[in-house]
Amino acid sequence: MQLFGLADCNNFYCSCERVFHPDLRNKPVVVLSNNDGCVIARSEESKALGIGMGEVFYQVKDKLEKNNVAVFSSNYNLYGDMSRRVMSLLSTYTPKLDIYSIDEAFLDLSDMGSQEWLTTYCRGMVKDITKGTGIPISLGVAPTKTLAKMASKFAKKYKGYQSVCLIDTDEKREKALRLFPVEDVWGIGHRHTKKLAYHGVHTAWDLTQRNESWIKKELTINGVRTWKELRGESCISVEELPHKQSICTSRSFSGIGLNRLADVEEAVANFTAACSRKLREGRIVCGAITVFAHTSRFCTDKPQSYIYRSVNMPVPTNDMQELVATAVRLLREEWREGCFYYKKAGVIVWDTCPDNAIQGYLFDTVDREKQAALAKAIDEINRKNGHNTIRMAIQGYSKNWHLKNEYISRQYTTNIKDIIRVKG
Repeated sequence: MQLFGLADCNNFYCSCERVFHPDLRNKPVVVLSNNDGCVIARSEESKALGIGMGEVFYQVKDKLEKNNVAVFSSNYNLYGDMSRRVMSLLSTYTPKLDIYSIDEAFLDLSDMGSQEWLTTYCRGMVKDITKGTGIPISLGVAPTKTLAKMASKFAKKYKGYQSVCLIDTDEKREKALRLFPVEDVWGIGHRHTKKLAYHGVHTAWDLTQRNESWIKKELTINGVRTWKELRGESCISVEELPHKQSICTSRSFSGIGLNRLADVEEAVANFTAACSRKLREGRIVCGAITVFAHTSRFCTDKPQSYIYRSVNMPVPTNDMQELVATAVRLLREEWREGCFYYKKAGVIVWDTCPDNAIQGYLFDTVDREKQAALAKAIDEINRKNGHNTIRMAIQGYSKNWHLKNEYISRQYTTNIKDIIRVKG
């Protein structure tokens, strides 16, 4: 029987922090966005206190302090490495693993025995992953990926499942569909909620009772695929999901902003390097790049400046050196001297496509094979020795443009200086 599993890390960012702060287990924890702007992750205890997703930090700071909530700035190096550890362990339990996001992965669990044996196997997997990484996970198993994602939510919500929910019969599927709000269905989302509610569709079960032509009319062909998956017909592959059409890395600068080219240049170089890394992780390349920077729109008494420049790449690429050099060149060409204090800057890489579908250029002077080999070596060194161990000189070490992260934890797993010391 064809079965898919969806492994989902519980409250992933908060769980990563708890691994190295075991005293925070069963206590409220929140993680903040870039520049400590708003709440982007909450433990179950924090949710119970009424702390909402996306709440502005300074508006709830007193409430957090009053309830002794542990607050952390985003530590993406730590989260990325902990994700890699979880995925590495998951890959030992299945012949095929498809990583869907930083905290989710699909597993092929087809033809692995009886229901009882599979349930035992999956609970053992959950136990071993949690013990091996410190990250609790939930596992949903079903005949389609959409149903597996639904099952993982039940596994996370109801303790009786012991972190594993198996939907392998029509009776279980119907019961799950009747209990599941349609806005939470993977592929539907909140954008269609009002329209569906108007037509009397409130649960996943209601959706499956509509005919295919109605679904196609109201939700397009992608909605039809989701509808089929909910009815038990597998037709969605992770590889077929649309890749990101663009990737943006940007940042607002603290204080009055930056007015030196060297500082903005360094920031743009680092933003571009981050975009390049994300492209390689997603196995995609970009055909164009945009650089932007602007002064504060609210300080009307100060000189205003807006930089926005795009260029097409000769050959679609994800190479850090090529992209950084291009981004810095664009910034320099648009830079204006004067009393301009740039409050925000960023880089967008767009016009993306899979890295195995690149249209070459007859007069290309770059040795793409050597370029790719060098990038692979740099990524491997940085993975083993810590983020940005090897970087381009223009990325520098200035702190002028860095994020505000007053509550950031150490990089326990990626920086040799932050390794936990055990005292005898």
